[in-house]
Amino acid sequence: MRRPELTMSWLRPISVPGTARTCAAAPRVRSANTPDGCEECLRDGTRWVHLRLCLECGHVGCCDSSVMKHATAHFHETDHPVMRSIEPGEAWRWCFVDEIVG
Repeated sequence: MRRPELTMSWLRPISVPGTARTCAAAPRVRSANTPDGCEECLRDGTRWVHLRLCLECGHVGCCDSSVMKHATAHFHETDHPVMRSIEPGEAWRWCFVDEIVG
C-alpha cells in the first residue's frame, strides 16, 4: 500500500537546553525517499515491523522491533540525529543524540 506524501512543516523542533548538541535544527525533510517501506528491506527482500523517517535526508528505515533495525543503523552510519515514526496516527520523533522523544 502506498503511503500518502509526508509533510513535516507542522512539527516543532526538539531542543534540550544544556546539551552539547541539540536536535533543534530538525525537521528539514519534506518527503520520504521510499514511502512504501524500509529502503534496505525493500532492496534485500526482508520484512519490517514499523517505519522511521530520517528528518535529515529522508531515509526510511525499519524500527528496533524489526530484525534488521535499519533506522538505528542509519543513525550510526550518518550521524543524522532525528527520526520520526511514519506509521499512520503517529507523530512522535526520536533524537538519538539527546535520547528524547519529541
